Amino acid sequence: MNIIIYTVLILVALYFLLRFFAAINSKKISQSLRILLFVGLIAIAVLFAVAGKYILTLPLTLASLALLKLKGLSFFQLISLFRLIQTLRNSGRFSFNNNDASNSNTMTLSEAYKILNLNPSKKITKEDVNKAYIKIQKKIHPDVSPETSRLSSLVNEAKEIVLKDLS
Repeated sequence: MNIIIYTVLILVALYFLLRFFAAINSKKISQSLRILLFVGLIAIAVLFAVAGKYILTLPLTLASLALLKLKGLSFFQLISLFRLIQTLRNSGRFSFNNNDASNSNTMTLSEAYKILNLNPSKKITKEDVNKAYIKIQKKIHPDVSPETSRLSSLVNEAKEIVLKDLS
């Protein structure tokens, strides 16, 4: 029953919209569309200039994750995995193109907290560290996907650093 009511409402709105456009001069319509198009393109250009790095990074990273054959991950898990990869990429410890990323550098304590998605200002217990570690490892463990062995080793290193700091 609701579909019929919505269909009638849409058709009535379409009728009045077409009737409105039929009464307006075509030059006014084309001028308004040109202005709207121009303003829209400027807004899109500003958006990409300001936030293009972040807008384009998420879809490309998610597409790259699909290439890694990660199966069964939810959208929220992909976003948390994206945050992990961004943290590692910003520190220079991970790259999609280079399989020989420099893992010899020691990880800082703040990087380890970021990788495990922990807040260092809060009181953290060993159980919290282990829960965060297990949550991430369930997604990227090499048994789940062999292509994620580098990520898994970096998460292991982050866990060890945080646990050493808590001791």
